[in-house]
Amino acid sequence: MNEIEALNSQFSIANQLVFTTAPSGLAIVSISNPHASATIALQGSHLMSWAPKGEKPVVWLSPDAKLIPGKSIRGGVPICWPWFGDHAAEANAPAHGFARTSQWQVIETRTLADGATQIKLELEANNMARQQWPHATTVQCIISVGHTLQMELLTGNCGKNDITISEALHTYFAVSDVRNISIDGLDGCDYQDKVEAFKKKQQAGAVTFSAEVDRLYLNTQADCIIHDPGLSRRIRISKAGSESTVIWNPWLKKAEQMGDDGYLRMVCVESANAGQNSMILAAGAEHSLKVCYSVEKDLGRTINQAR
Repeated sequence: MNEIEALNSQFSIANQLVFTTAPSGLAIVSISNPHASATIALQGSHLMSWAPKGEKPVVWLSPDAKLIPGKSIRGGVPICWPWFGDHAAEANAPAHGFARTSQWQVIETRTLADGATQIKLELEANNMARQQWPHATTVQCIISVGHTLQMELLTGNCGKNDITISEALHTYFAVSDVRNISIDGLDGCDYQDKVEAFKKKQQAGAVTFSAEVDRLYLNTQADCIIHDPGLSRRIRISKAGSESTVIWNPWLKKAEQMGDDGYLRMVCVESANAGQNSMILAAGAEHSLKVCYSVEKDLGRTINQAR
């Protein structure tokens, strides 16, 4: 029995969840239930797509995304862990940590009372990860696919000393045209502007886009809402256990692996604990970062009204 056969034998759910293999050999979870559909790569516990029934895709995956073993996938929801951005001390360490390119193990699958489909995965320990992260930790990702998309990143410190981690669910959202959307929920928040050498600024009004945006908003717990008049919808991002929000769009010059106009069709709103919001996790403690994504009909606010 090969890996996919074994996974289907133990964890498939009839008419809801099945395991397949991408041409590159990556194991893929395909979920389809009365509420929504989704795909997840076991490498990185990487949710690649989510679309509620009757809706266009909400999570964006680049048409040029490469599903290559050991390489990050452009789009979806990469998991940044146990550090966000560049490693503080090791220049050769992978950006955003190793979780997004490591193999994750399926722990459980089940159907929830509301008809949603849930899968629980755990990061597998390997020698490379141990070299980069010599701490006794457990990491699980719990994904529930239904009317809403819910994700939980659960970190446990099994060691005898405190550890510091930074993390993010680096979610790419599908939009009609990033130049015509706006994002609420960050008005008055302080942020570091990576485009301007991490200059400290304060948000005034909604976030809009006319050039590259790469911002780390600090001490933020409120919902963020993407208003997209082109798709007549708004996407609500609710979170718990997250003190930072990252807003990112690379614009044309940095839009590698996104297709000719891919950068116009996506925006990243990342629920994170990063920068000065990095976490100290005490010995024996556990931390949960939770997000819930939902889609609502938009009332038709224009970009000029957002400004």
